[in-house]
Amino acid sequence: MSLPTPNASAKLSAPIDLPLVRRLFADPARVAESDFLRREVSARMLERMTLVKIEPQRVLDAGCGEGADLVALQKRFPDTDLIGLDGAFNMLTLARQHQLGAQSALNRLFGSLQKWLPKSQPGGSLACADFARLPFAPNAIDMVWSNLALHWHPQPDRVFAEWRRVLRVDGLLMFSCFGPDTFKQLRSAFEAVDLAPHTLPFVDMHDFGDMLVNAGFSTPVMDMENITVTYATPQRLLQDVRAWGGNPLESRRQGLLGRAAYAQLLRALEQLRDVDGKIPLSFEVIYGHAFRPVPKTTASGESIIRFDLPRK
Repeated sequence: MSLPTPNASAKLSAPIDLPLVRRLFADPARVAESDFLRREVSARMLERMTLVKIEPQRVLDAGCGEGADLVALQKRFPDTDLIGLDGAFNMLTLARQHQLGAQSALNRLFGSLQKWLPKSQPGGSLACADFARLPFAPNAIDMVWSNLALHWHPQPDRVFAEWRRVLRVDGLLMFSCFGPDTFKQLRSAFEAVDLAPHTLPFVDMHDFGDMLVNAGFSTPVMDMENITVTYATPQRLLQDVRAWGGNPLESRRQGLLGRAAYAQLLRALEQLRDVDGKIPLSFEVIYGHAFRPVPKTTASGESIIRFDLPRK
């Protein structure tokens, strides 16, 4: 499927090459090495869900990847219609394989009893699309869930507006993404090599909050935490960074580092070792949730005044 290129005049978080992002995530095996942190952040998002009283009928997982969060969400909301959406078709192919494997396991487990069970698709349905151009009607979704995916889109303000469009009134948006301190050690090491941008700058938590308000969400709640992953070698650290998606900036350095520059980068990373001998890599993880409020104006701009009649 060919997805549209974002309008270059729209507000950008960074000059991200979105078609390149799709290509970078088109190889599930390449991305798999970094999945440990997505699973950890997903678990922490689900813990936050205990504070929100909602029983959604239809949930969209935006950036579902290979579908691991679809399984977790199905356990949390067993009667919910789930939709997994991603921009990388190969990731959705893997998600479908996992769904078919789960269905086969059910068939083996229940055998002839399967005909008496609900005929729902394990993990839900799947769609390939751009976050900012969703193939859903307005007011079609009760909850949008997005785990560590938003930071790969060049226009988060447009994404928030689109997520609000498809949410029903009082629908919930819950997301996580990387903040500015992510990969700060790697940026410092690259400064010893050249001044070209080698990692995304990532959007600040407060800017995301402003975007949510501007998009029409009510009372957004934002918080963040720092997670540090340590590595035995700089090569292993760089391997994981590539698995996270690498550097999809349009302004990135073209071509590979030369042998001398690469050796200089490795030396700079070696100098970052802690007292335990490990090389740290920081992840600033931003969490946000907000609701779509009851509209105060009509589509033509007329004010809506509501009267609550006294109960008898």
